[in-house]
Amino acid sequence: MRGVDVESGKPSRTGTPRLRGTALRLAVPAGVLAAVVGAFAYVGSVDPYEPGHYPVCPLLRFTGVYCPGCGGLRSAHAFVHGDLTAALHANAPAVLAYVGFAVLWTVWVVRAARGRPVRIDLGPVHLWTLGTVLVVFTVVRNLPFGGWLIP
Repeated sequence: MRGVDVESGKPSRTGTPRLRGTALRLAVPAGVLAAVVGAFAYVGSVDPYEPGHYPVCPLLRFTGVYCPGCGGLRSAHAFVHGDLTAALHANAPAVLAYVGFAVLWTVWVVRAARGRPVRIDLGPVHLWTLGTVLVVFTVVRNLPFGGWLIP
């Protein structure tokens, strides 16, 4: 199909460069979304409460201590099925990570469509805060009064 390039006025066989450039910029975010949707579809279809489908957390198996990721698959399974209460009970930080991913992915797509780079500058304060929250979550869920956080 022959068209005319808007900027140069010359004949073009592949369409406008602007549309082609936008499609190329959106290819990586689309691929990432496809991988995440595929992973969530798998976790949603395979029940993590049935033994044998997923490996047991090594830290839990050898020490009896719940790590910050314990319950993440159960959380994802409940999230896919729309049970937000069960998802939060299984692993609340994981649910926050799902929502955070959705927000960051949306920002990424909008900026990529506009041809702008995506920069996420997390400083030491942000990283230390995130690490502290995960350590506190891990400690509390392993203490007797934090039993409600155990998946």
